[in-house]
Amino acid sequence: MNDLSNVTALPHSRAQPQTVFDRAELNAILNIYGRMVAAGHWRDYALDLGREAATFSAFRRASERPEIQIIKRPDLRLRQGMYALIGEAGAVLKRGTELASVLAPLERKLLKLVDQG
Repeated sequence: MNDLSNVTALPHSRAQPQTVFDRAELNAILNIYGRMVAAGHWRDYALDLGREAATFSAFRRASERPEIQIIKRPDLRLRQGMYALIGEAGAVLKRGTELASVLAPLERKLLKLVDQG
């Protein structure tokens, strides 16, 4: 018979804190992602949450390199800005302190895709 009065404390976790996208940031990113999926341009995404950076990657196909990456690096907020938009070849397309301005090139691309379709 189990004795429920005997409680064993679990070891304290010393995990390093992660960098994450907050709800508003993720909503803005997923809004564009959903519209790009509806336009038939993107099909998959991945999130990588690390100690120094959070990365959202969007793919045309799951087997390819990401077409774009949106990176949040809080350590750079006072210098170049904590957000960066990285292209498929690894070039920095846009960097800034506000997520909306970093996402602007994707908005323009989406408008072009919709106009062509």
